[in-house]
Amino acid sequence: MKTITLAFTGASGLPYGLRTLECLLAAGCKVRLVYTQVAQIVAKQELDLTWPSRAADLAELLRAQYGVSDAEQLQVYGQSEWFAPMASGSNPGDGMIVVPCTMGALSAIANGASDNLLERAADVMIKERKTLILVPRETPFSAIHLEHMLKLSRLGVVILPPNPGFYHHPKTIEDLVDFVVARILDQVNVPHQLMQRWGE
Repeated sequence: MKTITLAFTGASGLPYGLRTLECLLAAGCKVRLVYTQVAQIVAKQELDLTWPSRAADLAELLRAQYGVSDAEQLQVYGQSEWFAPMASGSNPGDGMIVVPCTMGALSAIANGASDNLLERAADVMIKERKTLILVPRETPFSAIHLEHMLKLSRLGVVILPPNPGFYHHPKTIEDLVDFVVARILDQVNVPHQLMQRWGE
């Protein structure tokens, strides 16, 4: 069972994050979810979801939503929970995905800020040479954004903008979301059946 840290920031694109969560859980992964206060606002704005402020309450809500009976499979943490496992290199898990990722979070990670749990967990991934995937939802990118992404890429961080292809003839928004989520799951070696692979 892989252990994956999943983080939701305040960028637009929460459907990518929730679909990633759903697929990780369906694949039997253990998920440590971190969410920001602005992610709560985005949940309401984009999906008309009202999320509780307390991490324990959101954990219960999401476990019920995705049929998770084992509380250990899905743990939820707020930004100031410094005793969360992924805050230390002694318990980093197998990888981390920030989806969607704000430019603010990307900048903080690129500069080693570690001012909250999300940033610290990402810093741990980098220092422990574990898989870190950032899904930046912004357009166009400024030179500052691109410089931060290049800096992170040179450190081994995967920069995966949510740019869906169209060669699979998508019919719905869900098809476009699945295209991106399939690429995310491939990067952490989690099996899925979200779309047919090229050449098959």
